[in-house]
Amino acid sequence: MIRKSVPTRREFLANTSTVVGATFAAAFGASFVPATALGRDGATAASERIRMGFIGCGRQCYYKNIPLFMRTGEVQAMAVCDVDDWRRNNAVNQIKTQYTSGKAKGTLSHVDQHLDYQDLLSRDDIDAVMISTPDHWHCQMALDAMKAGKDVALEKPITRTIAEGQRLIKAAAEQKRIFRVDSEFRSGESAHRATTLVRNGHIGRVRRVTTCVPESDIPCPQQPEMPIPIGLDYERWQGPAPRAPYTLKRVHTPESYERPGWMRHLYYCDGMITNWGTHLNNGAMWATDTERTGPVEIEATGTYPDPESFWNVLLKFNIQYKFADGLEWIYRTEKPYFLIEGDEGWVRADFTQFDAEPKSLLNIDLTQVDQTFPLQGEKENFLASVRSRQETLEPAEVGHRVTTLGHLGHIAIHTGRKLQWDPVKEVFVDDDGANQYLDKPIQHRPQIS
Repeated sequence: MIRKSVPTRREFLANTSTVVGATFAAAFGASFVPATALGRDGATAASERIRMGFIGCGRQCYYKNIPLFMRTGEVQAMAVCDVDDWRRNNAVNQIKTQYTSGKAKGTLSHVDQHLDYQDLLSRDDIDAVMISTPDHWHCQMALDAMKAGKDVALEKPITRTIAEGQRLIKAAAEQKRIFRVDSEFRSGESAHRATTLVRNGHIGRVRRVTTCVPESDIPCPQQPEMPIPIGLDYERWQGPAPRAPYTLKRVHTPESYERPGWMRHLYYCDGMITNWGTHLNNGAMWATDTERTGPVEIEATGTYPDPESFWNVLLKFNIQYKFADGLEWIYRTEKPYFLIEGDEGWVRADFTQFDAEPKSLLNIDLTQVDQTFPLQGEKENFLASVRSRQETLEPAEVGHRVTTLGHLGHIAIHTGRKLQWDPVKEVFVDDDGANQYLDKPIQHRPQIS
């Protein structure tokens, strides 16, 4: 059922206390109150939990974001929103399952459903939102959420354009909102060890960085227009993207969490160059302390599918960046990892594995170095910042700079020429053709003359 009426914050807390007290008093006697309601057994008291709404209920939300947030014991799930009825219902069931299975800490309460994300944002009983929609919706929903006074965890990549990132930074500052890129790469021990060693000078001066992500999927044949599935509001799904007829491979498979087609189409996503790039480049930029700047030169090549393919994101690419201090950065398609080479050694990391040279780096006690770095789950980091009002480990500016690295490479491939970039002004130098893509997503393969 889609929720229509909304209680105020004060009404919610008062009603919660009344209902919980009455229910358990009736069942167990007036003196009994569950430990989780009081904040014992590892759970935060109900009145102190961060009240969250989940916008976008696809596979990332269902398998990752709902379970991980609920298991912290810090969250009360208030509402979910999706344009697909099946996914919205499943998200509510997933929240219930987290409680009934004992995996979530806290107390199960009613979870409302919304079709329109603006209805969820208009509620004053929601403190923060987790946005897990297709990429083309990310920036607009985050901007609207911050304007509505919500703190925001946003799936990566957070933008389709460089200008969108600038708008997110401005909104977070002006609205005084907590913002975090919901990327788990910095929460892994391999990225943390690489960062700690490099930032403490254990490989000397960094000379070169190599980051790699997998190639995109094989091309997909063109599809005819198809009937819109019952339960999908396709008009809302398209949102800010160009209007196009419904086809299965454009959206997602009904009643399924398999990898969706929109992730391979330029109307909605830039493909692996920003998708996985915001993992591997993220870790390497953290380690090299380049997460709030950018390169000054970009040269790149890439391969798009044949024009007959329905899916049209880059299949593979090879990008060379140069930074003002002489740092060389190579970003290409291969198996995923990053390699940071210094004049005294190197470190290599992926999602789970770490290696280094000299091998003595493998045994350094990271608690005994001069400069330490936090090792914390992305959900826990976001919630801690919501409480403390201190910046997250991946705030809007960091997410913007990390995603911009992918955008710059994509624009260089699309324009077919070496580009000069001003990382302070965030414009291409003397290149109006490239600058048109600062606030314009690449939505078509380049025209070959």
